[in-house]
Amino acid sequence: MSRTRTAVLAALALVAGVSGPAVAVTPSSQAAISAIPCTVDYKIQNDWGSGFTAAVTVTNNAAAKSSWSVKWSYAGNQTVSSYWNTKLTQSGTAVTANNETYNGALATGGSVSFGFNGTYSGTNAIPTAFTLDGVTCNVDDGSGGGGSGGGGGGTGTRVDNPYSGAKVYVNPEWSAKAAAEPGGTRVSNQPTGVWLDRIAAINGVNGGMGLRDHLDAALAQKGSGEEVVQLVVYDLPGRDCSALASNGEIGPTEIDKYKTQFIDPIAAILSDSKYASLRIVTTIELDSLPNLVTNTGSRATATANCNTMLANGNYVKGVGYALAKLGAIPNVYNYLDAGHHGWLGWDDNFAPSAQVLHQAATAEGATVDDVQGFITNTANYSALKENNFTINDSVNGTSVRQSKWVDWNRYVDELSFAQAFRTELVSVGFNSGIGMLIDTSRNGWGGSARPTGPGPTTSVDAYVDGGRYDRRIHVGNWCNQAGAGLGERPQASPAAGVDAYVWMKPPGESDGSSSAIPNDEGKGFDQMCDPTYTGNARNGNNMSGALPNAPLSGHWFSAQFQQLMANAYPPLS
Repeated sequence: MSRTRTAVLAALALVAGVSGPAVAVTPSSQAAISAIPCTVDYKIQNDWGSGFTAAVTVTNNAAAKSSWSVKWSYAGNQTVSSYWNTKLTQSGTAVTANNETYNGALATGGSVSFGFNGTYSGTNAIPTAFTLDGVTCNVDDGSGGGGSGGGGGGTGTRVDNPYSGAKVYVNPEWSAKAAAEPGGTRVSNQPTGVWLDRIAAINGVNGGMGLRDHLDAALAQKGSGEEVVQLVVYDLPGRDCSALASNGEIGPTEIDKYKTQFIDPIAAILSDSKYASLRIVTTIELDSLPNLVTNTGSRATATANCNTMLANGNYVKGVGYALAKLGAIPNVYNYLDAGHHGWLGWDDNFAPSAQVLHQAATAEGATVDDVQGFITNTANYSALKENNFTINDSVNGTSVRQSKWVDWNRYVDELSFAQAFRTELVSVGFNSGIGMLIDTSRNGWGGSARPTGPGPTTSVDAYVDGGRYDRRIHVGNWCNQAGAGLGERPQASPAAGVDAYVWMKPPGESDGSSSAIPNDEGKGFDQMCDPTYTGNARNGNNMSGALPNAPLSGHWFSAQFQQLMANAYPPLS
């Protein structure tokens, strides 16, 4: 629970005609409140006895500004150690917060938010007086003036599950593409994730919607109820070190560029009080941290790029920084990527990956309180629930774990993995209230190829292969998979420990091109997207199972979308 400065200055109390914090005002008093030149909302979000995280929102009620400077003094020995969305200096007890280059504009009635971490001993009293450009501000108590809202409809307190009782944002750009496809109107009203996968996406690419455009559209969709907006924050230095189709634009050593040109501008937009009534779900850096476990060192699956990212620590630093910056915004809910069962379900990967996730969640000023949950199966195809066999089955004395498909994994589907991995994450130090998201956008595996019962018991392989819904050649295949279908429709609280099934990957957007395509998006050609590729150690040297004629990752792939609809399970009506 965060602490906040709720007392107002004596002048405001006198105007309101009460002693102590103002709780009601007369009509004539409203004019006096609106005449106050500025308000400041200073919240302590986390306090661990020797340090703290604070969030500050400043609202300007005077003339518009092109730059700003906020000042206050501490009564104790608080010392600022790191900060974001501001340039902050401290001399003794006096603190000055100046604007960054990207958030200097402050309109009349507009707000700006920033945050910082600090250390202290003794008491951590909240400052009692603030100035904006030398003019004294009051401290907002929520009864008038500006201030910041929060996750629970502007309350400043996050709810346990942001999806509960809320609509979820339908991206009009994806919806239009889906509706333009024959039969696409059956799913074009479904909510999907908005991918911030390069710096340019923040302001919009090629005339498309930027982050503010999406948030504004979400406000329009919201009405009087609650609304979730789903964002994918995805541009780490050296991104996707084990793949090529989704390599990013930021080099392996460019951690400062990631912080200042990608995360900071996103945080500045999300902290705008205009969007305080939205529940903003951020899924943080897909296909990143588990690589440090599974694709490094002497493993057969290791790559030079992943070893580089392990050595320089920029995956851990980048994720920690993103969590700290975004976690300082009260209505943002951070969900860290947690791979999928076909990646992390083996004993060698399961516990070590949970530990790496915890390492990142406590780096660069982040704490576990900045993590509301985890997401699995993002942009992947693992079946939600295999009903025709379990990990405990055996055939003629041979365990299902020994089948070629399961290959000693401890999990056969995504739901059992997500629930078990949640328990593991809590055991390594994450909060017990974390919730899981499962991406079901492409894991339905319906259509005529869907088995209707268990396979034959002539051998363990026949039993598993004959009964499994997931029709991929190998569980390691991930690019534009032939035969895939739409999965469960997005829904809140579908299973124990699961906050929602989501379509974070917009169906119909390619995973990568089937052949090399020159581009200025930093996207390479990955052979796993070539349907003629015969495989590597990561997919057991099997065929890739990819669809032909695919465009660059993220581009619209009509043939894939049509296949997903045709093979949807539950089927489309």
